[in-house]
Amino acid sequence: MDSGISFINREISWLSFNERVLQEAADPNTPLFERIRFIGIFSNNLDEFFRVRFAAVRRMVDLGSDEENLLGDFTPQELMDKIQSIVISQQQKVQAIFKDIFEELKKDNIFMLNEKELNHKQGIFVRKYFNDKVLPNLVPIMLSNKNKFPYLRDRSVYLAVKLSKKSNPKDFAYSLIRIPSLSVPRFLVLPKSGNKKFVIILDDVIRYCLSELFFYFDYNVHEAFTIKMTRDAELDIDDDISKSFMEKITHSLKKRKKGKPVRVIYDCNMPEDLKAFIFKKMKLDTENAIPGARYHNDKDYMNFPEIGKKKHYYPKLPPFRHKDLRPNTSILKVLRRKDVMLHYPYQTFNHFIDLLREAAIDPEVKEIGITIYRVAEASKVVNALLNAVRNGKVVTVVIELQARFDEEANIYWSNKLQEEGANVINGIPGLKVHSKLLWIKRKEHGAFRNYAYVGTGNFHEGTARVYADDGLLTSDPRIADEVSDIFEFFKQTFKHFDYKYIVVSPFKMRHFFTKCIDHEIKLAQKGREGRMILKMNSLIDPGMMEKIIEAGQAGVKVQLIVRGIFGLPLNEELSKNITAISIVDKYLEHSRIFLFGNDGDEKIYISSADWMPRNLNRRIEVACPVFDEEIRNELKEMLNIQLKDNSKARILDAGLQNSYNRGNREQIYRAQEDYYRLIKNKHHIVMIIYHNPRCAKSRAGLQYLEEKGYEIEVRKYLSNGITEEQLKEIIEKTGKDAFHFVRTNEPEYISKYKGKKLTNEQWSKILAENPKLLQRPIVINSNKAVLANPPENIDDIM
Repeated sequence: MDSGISFINREISWLSFNERVLQEAADPNTPLFERIRFIGIFSNNLDEFFRVRFAAVRRMVDLGSDEENLLGDFTPQELMDKIQSIVISQQQKVQAIFKDIFEELKKDNIFMLNEKELNHKQGIFVRKYFNDKVLPNLVPIMLSNKNKFPYLRDRSVYLAVKLSKKSNPKDFAYSLIRIPSLSVPRFLVLPKSGNKKFVIILDDVIRYCLSELFFYFDYNVHEAFTIKMTRDAELDIDDDISKSFMEKITHSLKKRKKGKPVRVIYDCNMPEDLKAFIFKKMKLDTENAIPGARYHNDKDYMNFPEIGKKKHYYPKLPPFRHKDLRPNTSILKVLRRKDVMLHYPYQTFNHFIDLLREAAIDPEVKEIGITIYRVAEASKVVNALLNAVRNGKVVTVVIELQARFDEEANIYWSNKLQEEGANVINGIPGLKVHSKLLWIKRKEHGAFRNYAYVGTGNFHEGTARVYADDGLLTSDPRIADEVSDIFEFFKQTFKHFDYKYIVVSPFKMRHFFTKCIDHEIKLAQKGREGRMILKMNSLIDPGMMEKIIEAGQAGVKVQLIVRGIFGLPLNEELSKNITAISIVDKYLEHSRIFLFGNDGDEKIYISSADWMPRNLNRRIEVACPVFDEEIRNELKEMLNIQLKDNSKARILDAGLQNSYNRGNREQIYRAQEDYYRLIKNKHHIVMIIYHNPRCAKSRAGLQYLEEKGYEIEVRKYLSNGITEEQLKEIIEKTGKDAFHFVRTNEPEYISKYKGKKLTNEQWSKILAENPKLLQRPIVINSNKAVLANPPENIDDIM
């Protein structure tokens, strides 16, 4: 079906997503230092956009053709002009937001100073810092018509310096200094003055000390203006069959560093003569040059010094353990009993590291397979794999060398793993391996059993703290055996398998999800309920968007949660049955979850794939059904909570207005915080023990809890007391009579209460007034309680 609808252009839609990031920086309700961080994120996103997407458009302009079958009614030149217009408008907003933020900082006695605002004492501090830390990293390059113009590094900030004399302005020289923000922090915190705090940016530290840098020359006027270049990051991989794929990638990375300039930002106050000289020497096209503010590389604001107050930051939401994966527990043993799903960043990524460690040392584990797209710089994941090899396991690592901007890191890890003896597969020719899979093969009862992890995000302990992802751990043969088959395909790509349960692209994913949508359409056409909730990062595939429109027009209720690129122009007509929101908040929404009503027998899948041509046509991706009812309910809760969000959700429409989804404000919903609380209430086990330190049995109960690794709240009821209401609650949670908790050997009991028939309510009052009559220790886990004598009774409430 061709709806005849013109979809929203991918690049314009992405810029609209980045505008949502900028909204977080502009929002006065966002904590002040988080607003600063969002400007850094916005800038970092924009850098990558210019290196990749804008560069692709620029190539199409040069070629005079639409190579990529652009969506929308644009020629390549029109699209490039539109992008430039949007970006300039957004940069103006950034400067207005900065101005507002700096005013707010002043109200809290935090001041951003430039080189002209330093007092004498601060100037002495800055000069000493410059000479000790900054100067050793600086080597100015003197510019002249005779010398070849130096190569400007991608994404580095430079100071273009004009040196002259007050007495004779026509006697001047030019120089270029690269700001060493990799070896020196971009921001310097100055000494406090009373309750006032001060910060200066590295650029201005250098400006303040230019006279010391250029003391060789007889100039007394020093002016410095920032300039930054962004280069095309496309890898041009040659087709020389005599080279290995590793050699081709390595060679291409070297060429990338000298890629064609796609954007130059310069200080709009730069003198015309200096600008003209630089542009001429660099042979720059002025249409790629954007006049900007005094400072560039705002991405460094992601690491702005943490000198704020508690109110300036988001409240900490520390990750917690899964209720079934307690310390000193075999994860493989748990998986033999049930499936487990981890929700990052709410739950700890350490569970995944624990699983790898267990597999590495378990003598019955024979083989481990994993797909790697991006990992942390000092990866604990790779460290565990290396140790698995050292322990004699067969380890197969499918590592994607073409993971954009992680190519060099992945080449390093590939070599490291191969040196240690792992079986490394450097990708699949013609395809990117983007799936997030772990496979463990273990010998059990004379045969082999497969275990698997299927996730939506990378095996990266850093991003697992800020990306909202999900990962399924299972030994269910329906899934684990088919994950084993995928690794067999990786090893021998001539082998193909008929996957019955998991869905693999580029082989069947498009066809499978099209069938799922068709089924919902048929239900709606029969007058039954057809519905879908589709959560992903990007929706821009023409075929899938056509199918969603067809479903909406057939009466299927379609609810879309799309964080990033979104191509559907949802006008009033289409919005009758199709709604779409995007949530941008403290964590990056990254999970892909697809729910189909299926006439009451709901189907739920998690996936590594967005609905984009590259994911469905050119990548190895995996979508996995979720069978466990408890996990299905957790995912449905997540989707429903996100659909209710009226704090951070934006409505996605044809006009790209990014209006907040305020809806009914009688109750405030904020999806990420609400889901954190929901999952924490279910999984975060805090054991409460009513404890008497002088009692040996009570000490034994506490020691048992400590050895099990539980988080414990100790309540010393003899010294701090216990209320009647607390006792009633404890008694109700045990399901026993109150008399069960009375110490009948106490003299006070014998003299006052022995032989008396009293109600639970009466005993609660007596025990509250006389807590030494209470048996101990009593341990509570959520809605269950037990007298932990002997300590093993605690296991009954787990």
